[in-house]
Amino acid sequence: MNRIGLVAIGRNEGERLRQCLSSIVGKVENAVYVDSGSTDNSVEIAKSLGIDVVELDLSIPFTAARARNTGFQFLVQNNPQLKYVQFVDGDCEIVEGWLEKAEQKLEQNSDLAVVCGRRRERYPDASIYNRLCDIEWNTPIGETNACGGDAMIRVQAMQQVSGFNPQIIAGEEPELCVRLRQKGWKIYRLDAEMAIHDAQMTRFSQWWKRHLRAGYAYAQGASLHGKPPENHWVRETRSIWLWGLMIPLLSVSLIPFTQNWSLLLLLAYLMLTFRTYWNMQSLDDINANDRGYYALSCVIGKFPQLQGQLKFYTLYLLGKRATLLIEYK
Repeated sequence: MNRIGLVAIGRNEGERLRQCLSSIVGKVENAVYVDSGSTDNSVEIAKSLGIDVVELDLSIPFTAARARNTGFQFLVQNNPQLKYVQFVDGDCEIVEGWLEKAEQKLEQNSDLAVVCGRRRERYPDASIYNRLCDIEWNTPIGETNACGGDAMIRVQAMQQVSGFNPQIIAGEEPELCVRLRQKGWKIYRLDAEMAIHDAQMTRFSQWWKRHLRAGYAYAQGASLHGKPPENHWVRETRSIWLWGLMIPLLSVSLIPFTQNWSLLLLLAYLMLTFRTYWNMQSLDDINANDRGYYALSCVIGKFPQLQGQLKFYTLYLLGKRATLLIEYK
């Protein structure tokens, strides 16, 4: 596959990185691993598999966007014939046959900039948090507005928008897709297995931090592209503030004036949980219990997401930006 390059990024992924890179050895001739300051043996693992390695400068804040851009630039400079680049996180494994399916779709549709597929959790039954991730990856098939960290992108399109925004510490893929769509490109999700992800989430604190990161991403995305016609993540941001702050604040603050009747406002959370659960009825491959867990997670997740929003806007008002990754592992 001389026309396809692959960029894997990671930080302290260890054996997960070995599985990731082993899945593409012999299938992609042009591959690079970009390391963001690992303190384990990740770099040695990549080199032992014959994969080119780029280690990011420690003096500049790490972001996944910066790592992906660095890998992309390395590949294109060394292999100018490349047409497509598959991006993959170091905790993911590319599924057999995916690269061929993605390339074929891009070859057949010159207006597509990005093709992605189904990402699955390696151990969905290891914890409820892993299972929630597996449900989250089950996004609609067809033309879509955004992709995740695993996707194949047309080199021409990537260069046209100057790649990922390296200032974004989370949610950089949807932000890239906003700029691609503004240039007339399209994003498509195939009905095909793409990658196996290893979340390794076993603690509530990990789940909380992952939602905190999402809240930060929503806020940063809305600040960049929140104006019409994109309205990027404006609805999500408003929902976080409504459910994470306004309803609880209103419910409690009105207690002295309503003889505790204002606490009935909290019943709205039950209604939201049920509505989310009901909207998942069409997903036949998800059982009732998992739909319930996922609906509950979406509602409770408003609170760590609010914390992420507050983190972003605090830094924004101070004229600063986050200099550390928000990692849940």
